[in-house]
Amino acid sequence: MAFKTGPGAGATGGGERNADSGTRAERRRGVQADRIRRPRMLDLTETPVTPRRAAAEAEVALSQETLSAIIDGTNPKGDVLGVAELAGVMGGKRTSELIPLCHPVQLTDLQVRATPDRAAGVVRIRADVATTGPSDVEMEALTAATVAALTVYDMIKEIEPSAVVRSVRVTSKSGGDDEWHRLDEPSDATKAPRGARIAGRITNPAVRTAPPGRPQGRRHTP
Repeated sequence: MAFKTGPGAGATGGGERNADSGTRAERRRGVQADRIRRPRMLDLTETPVTPRRAAAEAEVALSQETLSAIIDGTNPKGDVLGVAELAGVMGGKRTSELIPLCHPVQLTDLQVRATPDRAAGVVRIRADVATTGPSDVEMEALTAATVAALTVYDMIKEIEPSAVVRSVRVTSKSGGDDEWHRLDEPSDATKAPRGARIAGRITNPAVRTAPPGRPQGRRHTP
């Protein structure tokens, strides 16, 4: 049996065994860390296929002059609301390409509404999304509302670069295991004006917003 000389002298076989043990321990730690930290999509194989819906909202805070340009159609880039609504629909349909761990979802309904509110000094964005499948659609609703709000900013940034996109939030979800609705303050409930345009399916539901801050909601379980 050969022996090492100098610092750490000892049987070579023993050193190899120690090194091998250390390697195995590192592998075990690596496997455990991989199991804990490795990003992965949720397994929906056994999840029941049910109708599911979600709604999300966003706001773009603007000056009265910019709101007038949007409403009167004098904005340099043209139809702000129409372009924003179509952009929201397109963005919502491509959510799984933008958010790494989202499942591709076959949407059965997607509508986006952009409504100017002079009193609040904002353009309100609402996205309503539906599917029949194993996956919820909150992310699709959020993506649609966010892309629409960003498009509003892009359309008016030449005249108001200080505009603020804010208050992006899920307002409701239903289907699957439970149902959830954000609690709204009575003063925050507003209705879309008559004739408001909607990209996607044409409806005219009420627009509701919730105060910014920590989400508060009501959860229903069957």
